[in-house]
Amino acid sequence: MDIVSAVPVLGDHDHITRARQVLRDDAFREIYIVDAKGRCTGYIDISDALRVNATRSNVTLEGFVKTAAMVTPEDTLEKVAATVIQSRTDSTAVVDSNGKLIGGILVSDLFPIVLSRHEPKGKVADCMSKKVVTAEANDPLQRVHTLIIESGYTAFPVLKKHLLIGMISRRDLLDAGHFRRSLMQSGNAMVEELMTTPVISISPEQEIRTAAELLIKHDISRLPVEEDGKVVGILDRHDVLNGLKIQAERTL
Repeated sequence: MDIVSAVPVLGDHDHITRARQVLRDDAFREIYIVDAKGRCTGYIDISDALRVNATRSNVTLEGFVKTAAMVTPEDTLEKVAATVIQSRTDSTAVVDSNGKLIGGILVSDLFPIVLSRHEPKGKVADCMSKKVVTAEANDPLQRVHTLIIESGYTAFPVLKKHLLIGMISRRDLLDAGHFRRSLMQSGNAMVEELMTTPVISISPEQEIRTAAELLIKHDISRLPVEEDGKVVGILDRHDVLNGLKIQAERTL
């Protein structure tokens, strides 16, 4: 597979602070965990790295490791896409017959290739999630931290007087580094100080193809859906891929 990338790797005895540093410096949202023989034993993601208070530097990754989505170099891209859809991860591990980690495939790299071969049909409303968790512009950053841990979502539309004004993500919290920690500990920093603007959105009646193109063009993971000035849904790459009804046994 030409889209296999080198991926960040740690052992389960490495510290969570090390994982935060790797994720902050790397484009990846996930780190694969390997044993002494280089076999993939699981992964952790940004949400896991944010779970532990920054002052607890002696906490290891053991206990945070989750089962990783895995494929082999012989698998078709349909199989990769089906695996990603099922796991809803941002990447999948590529392993050999012994389970040794070879690399990883990012959903952001896989997504445009699959879309170039499978035409998405229908409206945004057909694939979007209607369950939307939002943050308010004047919410403390600690609330976003809590939303990430409790909801499992990676990014949240930010509202001010019921209007969509930005997005705040777990990457925003992680990338802020020491700034994030000092702000969160002070309890005074608000979401609007760290949110990403301008926000990219779409309407429920627009075509899925248009939404997919926006996700690719702007390299964003979640796309809020607006109707009559209100956020009525949210769409991500997994929703689009799932809507394609890809069969794992087909060959691209």
